Amino acid sequence: MPTIDCDPATARARLTDAGVRIDDGNTAHERWRAERDGAVAVAYDDKVVVQGSDPTRLTALLADGGGRAHVYFDGASRGNPGPAAVGWCLVTADGIVAEGGERIGRATNNQAEYAALIRALEAADEYGFEEVDVRGDSQLIVKQVRGEWDANDPELRERRVRVRELLDRFDRWSLGHVPREINERADDLANEALDDAN
Repeated sequence: MPTIDCDPATARARLTDAGVRIDDGNTAHERWRAERDGAVAVAYDDKVVVQGSDPTRLTALLADGGGRAHVYFDGASRGNPGPAAVGWCLVTADGIVAEGGERIGRATNNQAEYAALIRALEAADEYGFEEVDVRGDSQLIVKQVRGEWDANDPELRERRVRVRELLDRFDRWSLGHVPREINERADDLANEALDDAN
């Protein structure tokens, strides 16, 4: 049960900004309560206690920000182009902080990979991480973003520019290629999003 020493008013504002609903406390000692995805935050006078099955869903929002995350991304397209989806995952020493998968309409596999990378970096930025180590199983995307390969397709060039803009928000970043088995969670999330829509 993580305990975060903080001003409850500041913590409440952070949660509200992230779209988390705040309710009144259940006792005279509780200032407020918030719940998200199996985690419950309870505010007292000078601290917030997070409990539940997955406390990391709220601890990253309540902490002062900063720190480092491992960011995994994957895109999937059935038909190339065809129905497409993205999957992403943010991991810290505390475990998975956030993850997501969603359909993005019709796209090529490379477009889906870029869309996944963009969504993952946006999430890492929203969570306030200062450093990110980004990993994906698309060698093309990794090498294009790092400037080792050219992006001849105008749409991919545009997405590469967006990725670089997002990376510039972090104090330090790295981007590397990993085998699919290392990127399994992001891959699963992208494919689950495609499967759920059928």
